[in-house]
Amino acid sequence: MPESEPATAGEPTSRRRARPWELAALVGLVLAVVVVLTLTGFSRTGERTDGAVGNADTAEQSRRIAVQTLLDRWAEAVRSNDPAALSQLMDASASPGFLAAETRRAANLAAVEFSDWGYELADGTATEVPESEVPESLVDALGADEVWSPAVRLRYAIADVDVLSTRKPVSLVVARRGDRWTLVSDNATVDGDHRTWRGPWDFGPVVSRRVDTGGGLTSVVLGHPDNAAMVDRLAEELPSAVVNVTQLWGPGWAGRTLVWVAASQDEFTALVGPDHDGRDIAAVAISDAVDPEAAAVSGQRIVFSPASAERLTEVTRRAILRHELTHVAARADTVDRSPMWVLEGYAEYAAYRGSDEEKRRIAPALTALVDEEGAPQEFPRDEDFSAAGERGSIAYETAWSLNAFVAEEFGESNVTQLYRALAVGENDPVQVDDTLTEVLDIDADQFRDEWADWVGARLG
Repeated sequence: MPESEPATAGEPTSRRRARPWELAALVGLVLAVVVVLTLTGFSRTGERTDGAVGNADTAEQSRRIAVQTLLDRWAEAVRSNDPAALSQLMDASASPGFLAAETRRAANLAAVEFSDWGYELADGTATEVPESEVPESLVDALGADEVWSPAVRLRYAIADVDVLSTRKPVSLVVARRGDRWTLVSDNATVDGDHRTWRGPWDFGPVVSRRVDTGGGLTSVVLGHPDNAAMVDRLAEELPSAVVNVTQLWGPGWAGRTLVWVAASQDEFTALVGPDHDGRDIAAVAISDAVDPEAAAVSGQRIVFSPASAERLTEVTRRAILRHELTHVAARADTVDRSPMWVLEGYAEYAAYRGSDEEKRRIAPALTALVDEEGAPQEFPRDEDFSAAGERGSIAYETAWSLNAFVAEEFGESNVTQLYRALAVGENDPVQVDDTLTEVLDIDADQFRDEWADWVGARLG
């Protein structure tokens, strides 16, 4: 309920001079009002000076407790696949299709093993999940005693894979009728940037494959019945991929992962964000929060695009999985804005490490460039990696060649050492050259010359 506007004195109806006894009476009245206001807890500014603020805080706390109880019941109903319980949580005027969607989600979730699943109120700040405005039309249509769009997060963890729970935004609207809070919608707020995150279980029935990836560790591949064959192929590749990455990076990583296979472009976009187009890329590694001090990362997933099943051969599917798994292994030790030729070149080297594939087949675009113009003399720039077509392909393949050259000429352990030394954030050219000299004990110009000769000899 909006606060009342402060009262204002009206214009005087008479200009006559006040008599002395009238002034005395007025002063007495003012003093009496001040005493009354003081005793009743109001200050001159109109703010409460007694427990009114405390009462408001108590009311807000009570509201949060009541809504959190609703969220707990919602989570339990979804996890236990209980349509009747879900129905009881819905408002009489809930969004059409909301109950049906939640019922489908609960059924789809039954195929996945979770160690955590819940909904929680965030604090509503920009650093958390912001509260959203509820459309006036919805407020009027509901006719409830109170309508609220709190800051809510889905908190979940996949059993045996997620050490830390990951948290995703939920754009929720709830309503109160009397003392009872109910669910209204999870997509009806005004703020278009605040949307409910959708997982694989929101896009249809889920198939799940749990894979022993060694050392008593388990990885998981999730997909749908329509792409179950791709799910099975990736599950078969995972154990050897984990071994390959561990041999290169070392044992200092989780040794397990979660792989998602999207069945549609909408699902792929929901899982990885709008910056990645599943029509142009086969897979991407994603993560949520990174705690470098604890070497902990939440929400790490490898997501394959819907086109990947048709586009990838056995060789390229294995390479893509190993490439993205390398990003997973190195994520806790990787600082954003590090040179892309280091990040992507290292992962590309891991992708084809130990492969019998000919180098010209590994780097066909770079091979064509060498045939036409000779070997490159400079490292690829960061912006080259996001370019479409041949430019992007040459960037990745050139980065691979740098790491393959280091492995062959300086030893594979130096490939990882160089990565760790350079994946520390933004480096200027002088820093890069100094690091090359420090790690490889070679002058940077000499390094470039010998690398160009290596590329010419292997790909020319």
